[in-house]
Amino acid sequence: MKTVFFTTALVCASIAVSASMIPSIAQKSGAEKSAGAKTGLESSAQKPSAQRPSAPATTAKSSTTQKGVTNIPSKGFSGELTEIAKSNYQWTGVAVSKKNRVFVCYPRWSNIGPVSAGELLPDGSVSAFPDKKWNEWIQGAKVTGEEFVCVQSVYCDNSGALWILDPAAPKFHGPITNGPKLVKVNLGTNRVEKVYPLETVAPKDSYLNDVRVDTRRQVAYMTDSGLGAIIVLDLRTGNARRVLDTSPSVKAEDIKIMIGDKRWGVMPDGSVRKVHSDGIALDKAGDYLYYQALTGKTLYRISTKDLRNEKLTAKDLKTKVEKIANTCVADGIEFGADGILYLTSLEDSSIKSLNVTAANKEVKTVVKDKQLIWPDSLAMRGDGHIYVTASQINMGAKAPTPYKIFRFKPKN
Repeated sequence: MKTVFFTTALVCASIAVSASMIPSIAQKSGAEKSAGAKTGLESSAQKPSAQRPSAPATTAKSSTTQKGVTNIPSKGFSGELTEIAKSNYQWTGVAVSKKNRVFVCYPRWSNIGPVSAGELLPDGSVSAFPDKKWNEWIQGAKVTGEEFVCVQSVYCDNSGALWILDPAAPKFHGPITNGPKLVKVNLGTNRVEKVYPLETVAPKDSYLNDVRVDTRRQVAYMTDSGLGAIIVLDLRTGNARRVLDTSPSVKAEDIKIMIGDKRWGVMPDGSVRKVHSDGIALDKAGDYLYYQALTGKTLYRISTKDLRNEKLTAKDLKTKVEKIANTCVADGIEFGADGILYLTSLEDSSIKSLNVTAANKEVKTVVKDKQLIWPDSLAMRGDGHIYVTASQINMGAKAPTPYKIFRFKPKN
């Protein structure tokens, strides 16, 4: 998530804790039992939310079922927020599998962090995933393509696989040679099944940001928020194409992002940071890809049939883009099981909803809470619950910890 001026803010946002701090994850719901191996970095339980009385501290290995889960009323809106997890380190992505396993990622925006990709376990720990080896890379070490360099997002598909997107651009200094890749992990075996190199579609200053996978057609779609583009990856052949990189639809808009009473993104020299195509979502049928620039309030879509058509010229493909609605400043977007598109709204710490098939395209508030500090990524659970990370990017070097993951279930 950067352009020329985006580096400083996000790097600062992650330098909120000292390297001596122990990563800390609160207990998630006891119903979300993990099948993952408990190998990797563990963490101690956080104190409960200030919204309820304090309870005795517990260790990572003690049984803390429900003690780390805090219900937060959301008066006036249709959702109720539940705090699921806390961390002293900045996370961005979250994914939930069909068996309710929860995965997170910590982008390498500084020199500190527990792991690159991990699994949130029922005992309050985070386990390096799929194993320690994939998470052992350190700045300056050799990159072979079989290690995580800077994981930005995680995504669970409907066939039992976890996809891990690595733009390999630590501290936003540009992609490292042999680094950019999409990794498929079989959740039945907890082993890497396939690595798709993406160096050919990740030029200098690019930052591969989010990913969605069409398992029926065996195609993955990704956004580049550094330069603005959509990446189309044929999972059968491994051929990756960079498309729409000259389309206004993937570029940042000339808007002011106001969070509280402060404008976000203004540099000391007066220039303004811009973040291009970021949030991405695939409708249930996989027929349309929806996307939006973070620095923007316009939602677009394009037919995946057109994206897959390699015979279309770049000029012709641009004409296939449709403007869907004026929305909000959003980082993550995703479709729920109800067919409604959900968007993280940065300016008012809320989650919005949009019926993309409705005539009026009204954007509604589902849940709103001051603890949703820079709501980032969304993940859907099979029972209708939605998970969201709060990455606090706007807080800069003084970002408060812990970073949190919340859960809510929209009410009809």
